[in-house]
Amino acid sequence: MGYCSLFLLLCFPWSFLITGTYQLQSSQTQVLLQLRKHLEYPAQLEFWNNHGMDLCYLSPSTQVNMTCQDNVVTELRMTGDKPVKVNSFVGFAITNKTLSGNFSMDSFVATLARLTSLRVLSLVSLGIWGPLPDKIHRLSSLEYLDLSSNYLFGSVPPKISTMVKLQTLKLDDNFFNDTVPDWFDSLSNLTILSLRNNQLKGPFPSSIQRVTTLTDLILSGNDLSGKLPNLDRLSKLNMLDLSENSLDSDLPSLPKGLVMAFLSNNSLSGEIPRQYSQLSQLQHLDMSFNELSGKITASLLSLPSISYLNLASNMLSGSLPERLTCGSKLQFVDVSNNRLTGGLPNCFTESGYRVVKFGGNCLSVDFHHQHAKSSCMDVPVKRKHSGGKNMGVLVGVLAGIFFFIVLLAFGLVMVRKRYFSRGIPEQHLLHKAEQDKSVTGFSSEILSSARFVSEAAKLGIQGLPACRSFTLEELKEATNNFNNSSILGDGSYGKLYKGILENGTQVAIRCVPSSKKYSMRNLKLRMDLLAKLRHPHLVCLLGHCIDGGGQDDYRVNKVFLVYEYVSNGNFSAYLSEDRPGKVLNWSERLAVLISVAKAIHFLHTGVIPGFFNNRLKANNILLNEHGIAKLSDYGLSIISEAAGNCGENGEGPKSW
Repeated sequence: MGYCSLFLLLCFPWSFLITGTYQLQSSQTQVLLQLRKHLEYPAQLEFWNNHGMDLCYLSPSTQVNMTCQDNVVTELRMTGDKPVKVNSFVGFAITNKTLSGNFSMDSFVATLARLTSLRVLSLVSLGIWGPLPDKIHRLSSLEYLDLSSNYLFGSVPPKISTMVKLQTLKLDDNFFNDTVPDWFDSLSNLTILSLRNNQLKGPFPSSIQRVTTLTDLILSGNDLSGKLPNLDRLSKLNMLDLSENSLDSDLPSLPKGLVMAFLSNNSLSGEIPRQYSQLSQLQHLDMSFNELSGKITASLLSLPSISYLNLASNMLSGSLPERLTCGSKLQFVDVSNNRLTGGLPNCFTESGYRVVKFGGNCLSVDFHHQHAKSSCMDVPVKRKHSGGKNMGVLVGVLAGIFFFIVLLAFGLVMVRKRYFSRGIPEQHLLHKAEQDKSVTGFSSEILSSARFVSEAAKLGIQGLPACRSFTLEELKEATNNFNNSSILGDGSYGKLYKGILENGTQVAIRCVPSSKKYSMRNLKLRMDLLAKLRHPHLVCLLGHCIDGGGQDDYRVNKVFLVYEYVSNGNFSAYLSEDRPGKVLNWSERLAVLISVAKAIHFLHTGVIPGFFNNRLKANNILLNEHGIAKLSDYGLSIISEAAGNCGENGEGPKSW
């Protein structure tokens, strides 16, 4: 009996420790199940279920790995099987490559943020798409963030700069297309920064020079331009990859501890700095496909750790010493397609394991793959001592240039005078229609100029796709030739159809009978203004099609407006008491009204002049799958005669 009591006494604290360490809180389990739903139930998460199983006990796999500590999730790693890249991505869901059009990156991140103890988050190749929202910073405990190989676009959220515990930030192989952020020095613990293969542009961020904790800096495959600063202050940097950009400065100074440097496929120029001969830890250096000039520093080939050196396709000239001593670890050298002359160093040919490429130069070896020596020589500039004659030639050239500029300016003035009167009708295309005062009261200057959209419009432009023109054939194919089965509603503004575009995107297509007093060109000006209305609580206009009915350029038959598809019904349907379980409570109704108020405020103040005469009815307030309200049928008064029928009870869309 005594031994049994002793055994139970010893087992009790161990059982308590195991339970306290791995038993997951129910709220955390609910968050994980909600994430599974957001990700549209991927195959790798089939073993996540709601049958009382503790998800922390599940064995890790190559696709899913989760770590729990003190009843909460601290690490979450998922790897999917979605394709890494597509030829082009315009911000819409792509069938079999991204998650569906119902996916919301904003809601997904809001759910993730409930895992407040997460230190590691890796979500790779899962097909998640959309702008990365600022609320990612709510994961304030994150030390490792990897969202590579997805379809994220827009800008890298500035709020990431507040995640001071972050040590690794990887956003590779996405579609971020804004300028490169310049707040990285706020991340005082950052060691790995990788933004490879995006569409980021602008100058190299100067703040990176102050992130002295960096060990890996990877910005390759973007569109960075301008000058590179000296990076020798980054004393802990081991890996530097700036290849495949548009950088056009001289080579920068590099930190002495650098191990790998990739600077190829830019427009870097000038000579190779002597400082590179002091990089004793350097193993891999690729500076191919640039515009480097001058001689190759012999000591660069003698670095003690160098194993790979690629200087191909530059404008390097001169000769290499015959008795050059190569580094003992050097295995690959490429100096092809330069302007080198003379012979090859003995160390290039003595070692049997060393690969050396040297074609496309003017060397005295392997003549079949070399150019003529004259093509690698700089052509000297011949100077004559006749200073007076040269001065006369210079004066004559300057006089000729001055005469040409005067003649060109005179010609431009004449052309302007000749065609100015012709340009007036183009600027006042709406003049005749405006004589009787249009339904909106807009002048032609306002309708034909984009500068009347105020700064407030930027609120709605971020993260939304650009409006484009569709062909009538595209819309017929999307709606099965406008089949009656595709009709969503029919009101005073015309019929509304549901369609599916070629890329699988669901859309709503409004067929609006156009006013006869607008010509084709006049109407296009009005459509351009309507296309600029962008706001999170407006149904997004994706494009339009103007059908001339096969007539001349000044006859318009119908106008088709292509909108995003909002799938969860209209506000009116959620107010009826005969729909138990779907009727919105007071707080939900208030949230809808606040959203609509924001949309109306934008229409009245975000665009100058404001858009009025809109149909504000419960049927025209739509709810998406996340319950977010969006106003439809706005701004149509500028293209349709139906604006005068605002009192009619045309049926709005039930869901689109």
